Amino acid sequence: MAPETLRRSNLGELKTGSKVNLERAISGEVRFGGHFVQGHVDTIATIESITPDANSLRFSFKMRDVENINYVVEKGFISLDGTSLTVTEVDFDKATFGIMMVAYTQDKVVMATKKVGETINVEVDLTGKLIARQIEALMAQEYAKEDSKLGQMIERIVERKLKDMMK
Repeated sequence: MAPETLRRSNLGELKTGSKVNLERAISGEVRFGGHFVQGHVDTIATIESITPDANSLRFSFKMRDVENINYVVEKGFISLDGTSLTVTEVDFDKATFGIMMVAYTQDKVVMATKKVGETINVEVDLTGKLIARQIEALMAQEYAKEDSKLGQMIERIVERKLKDMMK
């Protein structure tokens, strides 16, 4: 296993006989009805709680690398241990999020067998990461301009904050 994989994932925690989800990619000729994920791992999260809710399980997680919470949105999707799931709640301040796993999915994936305190692999939304990167690049380009409106706005905000602090 590559060092990058071990740094980002929980695969180094696995032991002989540990179960993992393996799923083949779909071909271009197949009807696509799910979420678009790549199968990469951005970080890990720790299971904080598992609560039964009728025949479903409500999971709550805490991100290890808190900056990744910025790419998680309620009713968006996230891939956890290779399973694409809908996000039911997000707390950006605590870097936590939740999902609900229906009975059908519980029977098909490894995550349903995990306990509180265990870790799961997380792939956040690629589209969110791409949009954030483009905004950062555009803002940096704009700020670098000599007569940048963005730079002028930032200077006004900083001046205002400094005045408020001096009061």
